[in-house]
Amino acid sequence: MISMRITAFVGSSRRKSTYNAVEQFMYNVGSLGEIEYEIIFLSDYNLKTCQGCKMCFDKGEEFCPLKDDRDILIDKILNSHGVVFASPNYSFQVSGHMKIFLDRLAFLLHRPRFFGKAFTNIVVQGIYGGDKIVKYLDFVGKGLGFNIVKGCCLTALEPMTIKEQKNIDKILDKQSRQFYRKLISQNYPVPSLFGLMIFRMTRTGIKLLLDESNRDYTYFMENGWFNSDYYYPVKLGLFRKWVSNVFDLMSASKTKSTSKSSYS
Repeated sequence: MISMRITAFVGSSRRKSTYNAVEQFMYNVGSLGEIEYEIIFLSDYNLKTCQGCKMCFDKGEEFCPLKDDRDILIDKILNSHGVVFASPNYSFQVSGHMKIFLDRLAFLLHRPRFFGKAFTNIVVQGIYGGDKIVKYLDFVGKGLGFNIVKGCCLTALEPMTIKEQKNIDKILDKQSRQFYRKLISQNYPVPSLFGLMIFRMTRTGIKLLLDESNRDYTYFMENGWFNSDYYYPVKLGLFRKWVSNVFDLMSASKTKSTSKSSYS
């Protein structure tokens, strides 16, 4: 079997609960098949805080004025078959390191490119609030183009009891098996109706509001997305084709209405 590569991006600087959970997850996946993995501590990389200049959106990511390690980390994702985002629960959100990382990837939510790659997330908390962070990371992963395995929230108080460790073992065992199945399939699934709506309404808005001076427009044009059914080749049934056309009409109507009101 061909070796698969998994990269985990950890938003904690400590080699404690979050790191231990990722290590255990990787061990579990490795026991199911031949994999290579790398665990990356985001704190070890130079990531600067996004200034909101929108150069990456408008002109292209290469025009970003921040010179840091963003592209090194993106290359690691591109060279992986599977990706894990792991973060402790800090103030009921991802850690600062993880949030800065996600902000540096924001342009990829406009121009997703990680199709066919498996994704999951691991959130480690002391008491409460981690489930919402899991949903947030699942949503971001989907927006980036990944095939999602629902993330997990682990409660890891210190010192950890035997009962808590057994519960963590059970959760990670289930998640690693689901992730491995997604990892080896490397499929391009039929999009949900919500996914179709986002794609069709986004591309219609870009086509009507922007032009070749904008990077989102040229990226969609280069990938043939203005004329495709979805981001990647997929066979849509008659119902989904019909609904997709409705989404196009809805977006066109809304975009024209918004444009007219802005100039009135």
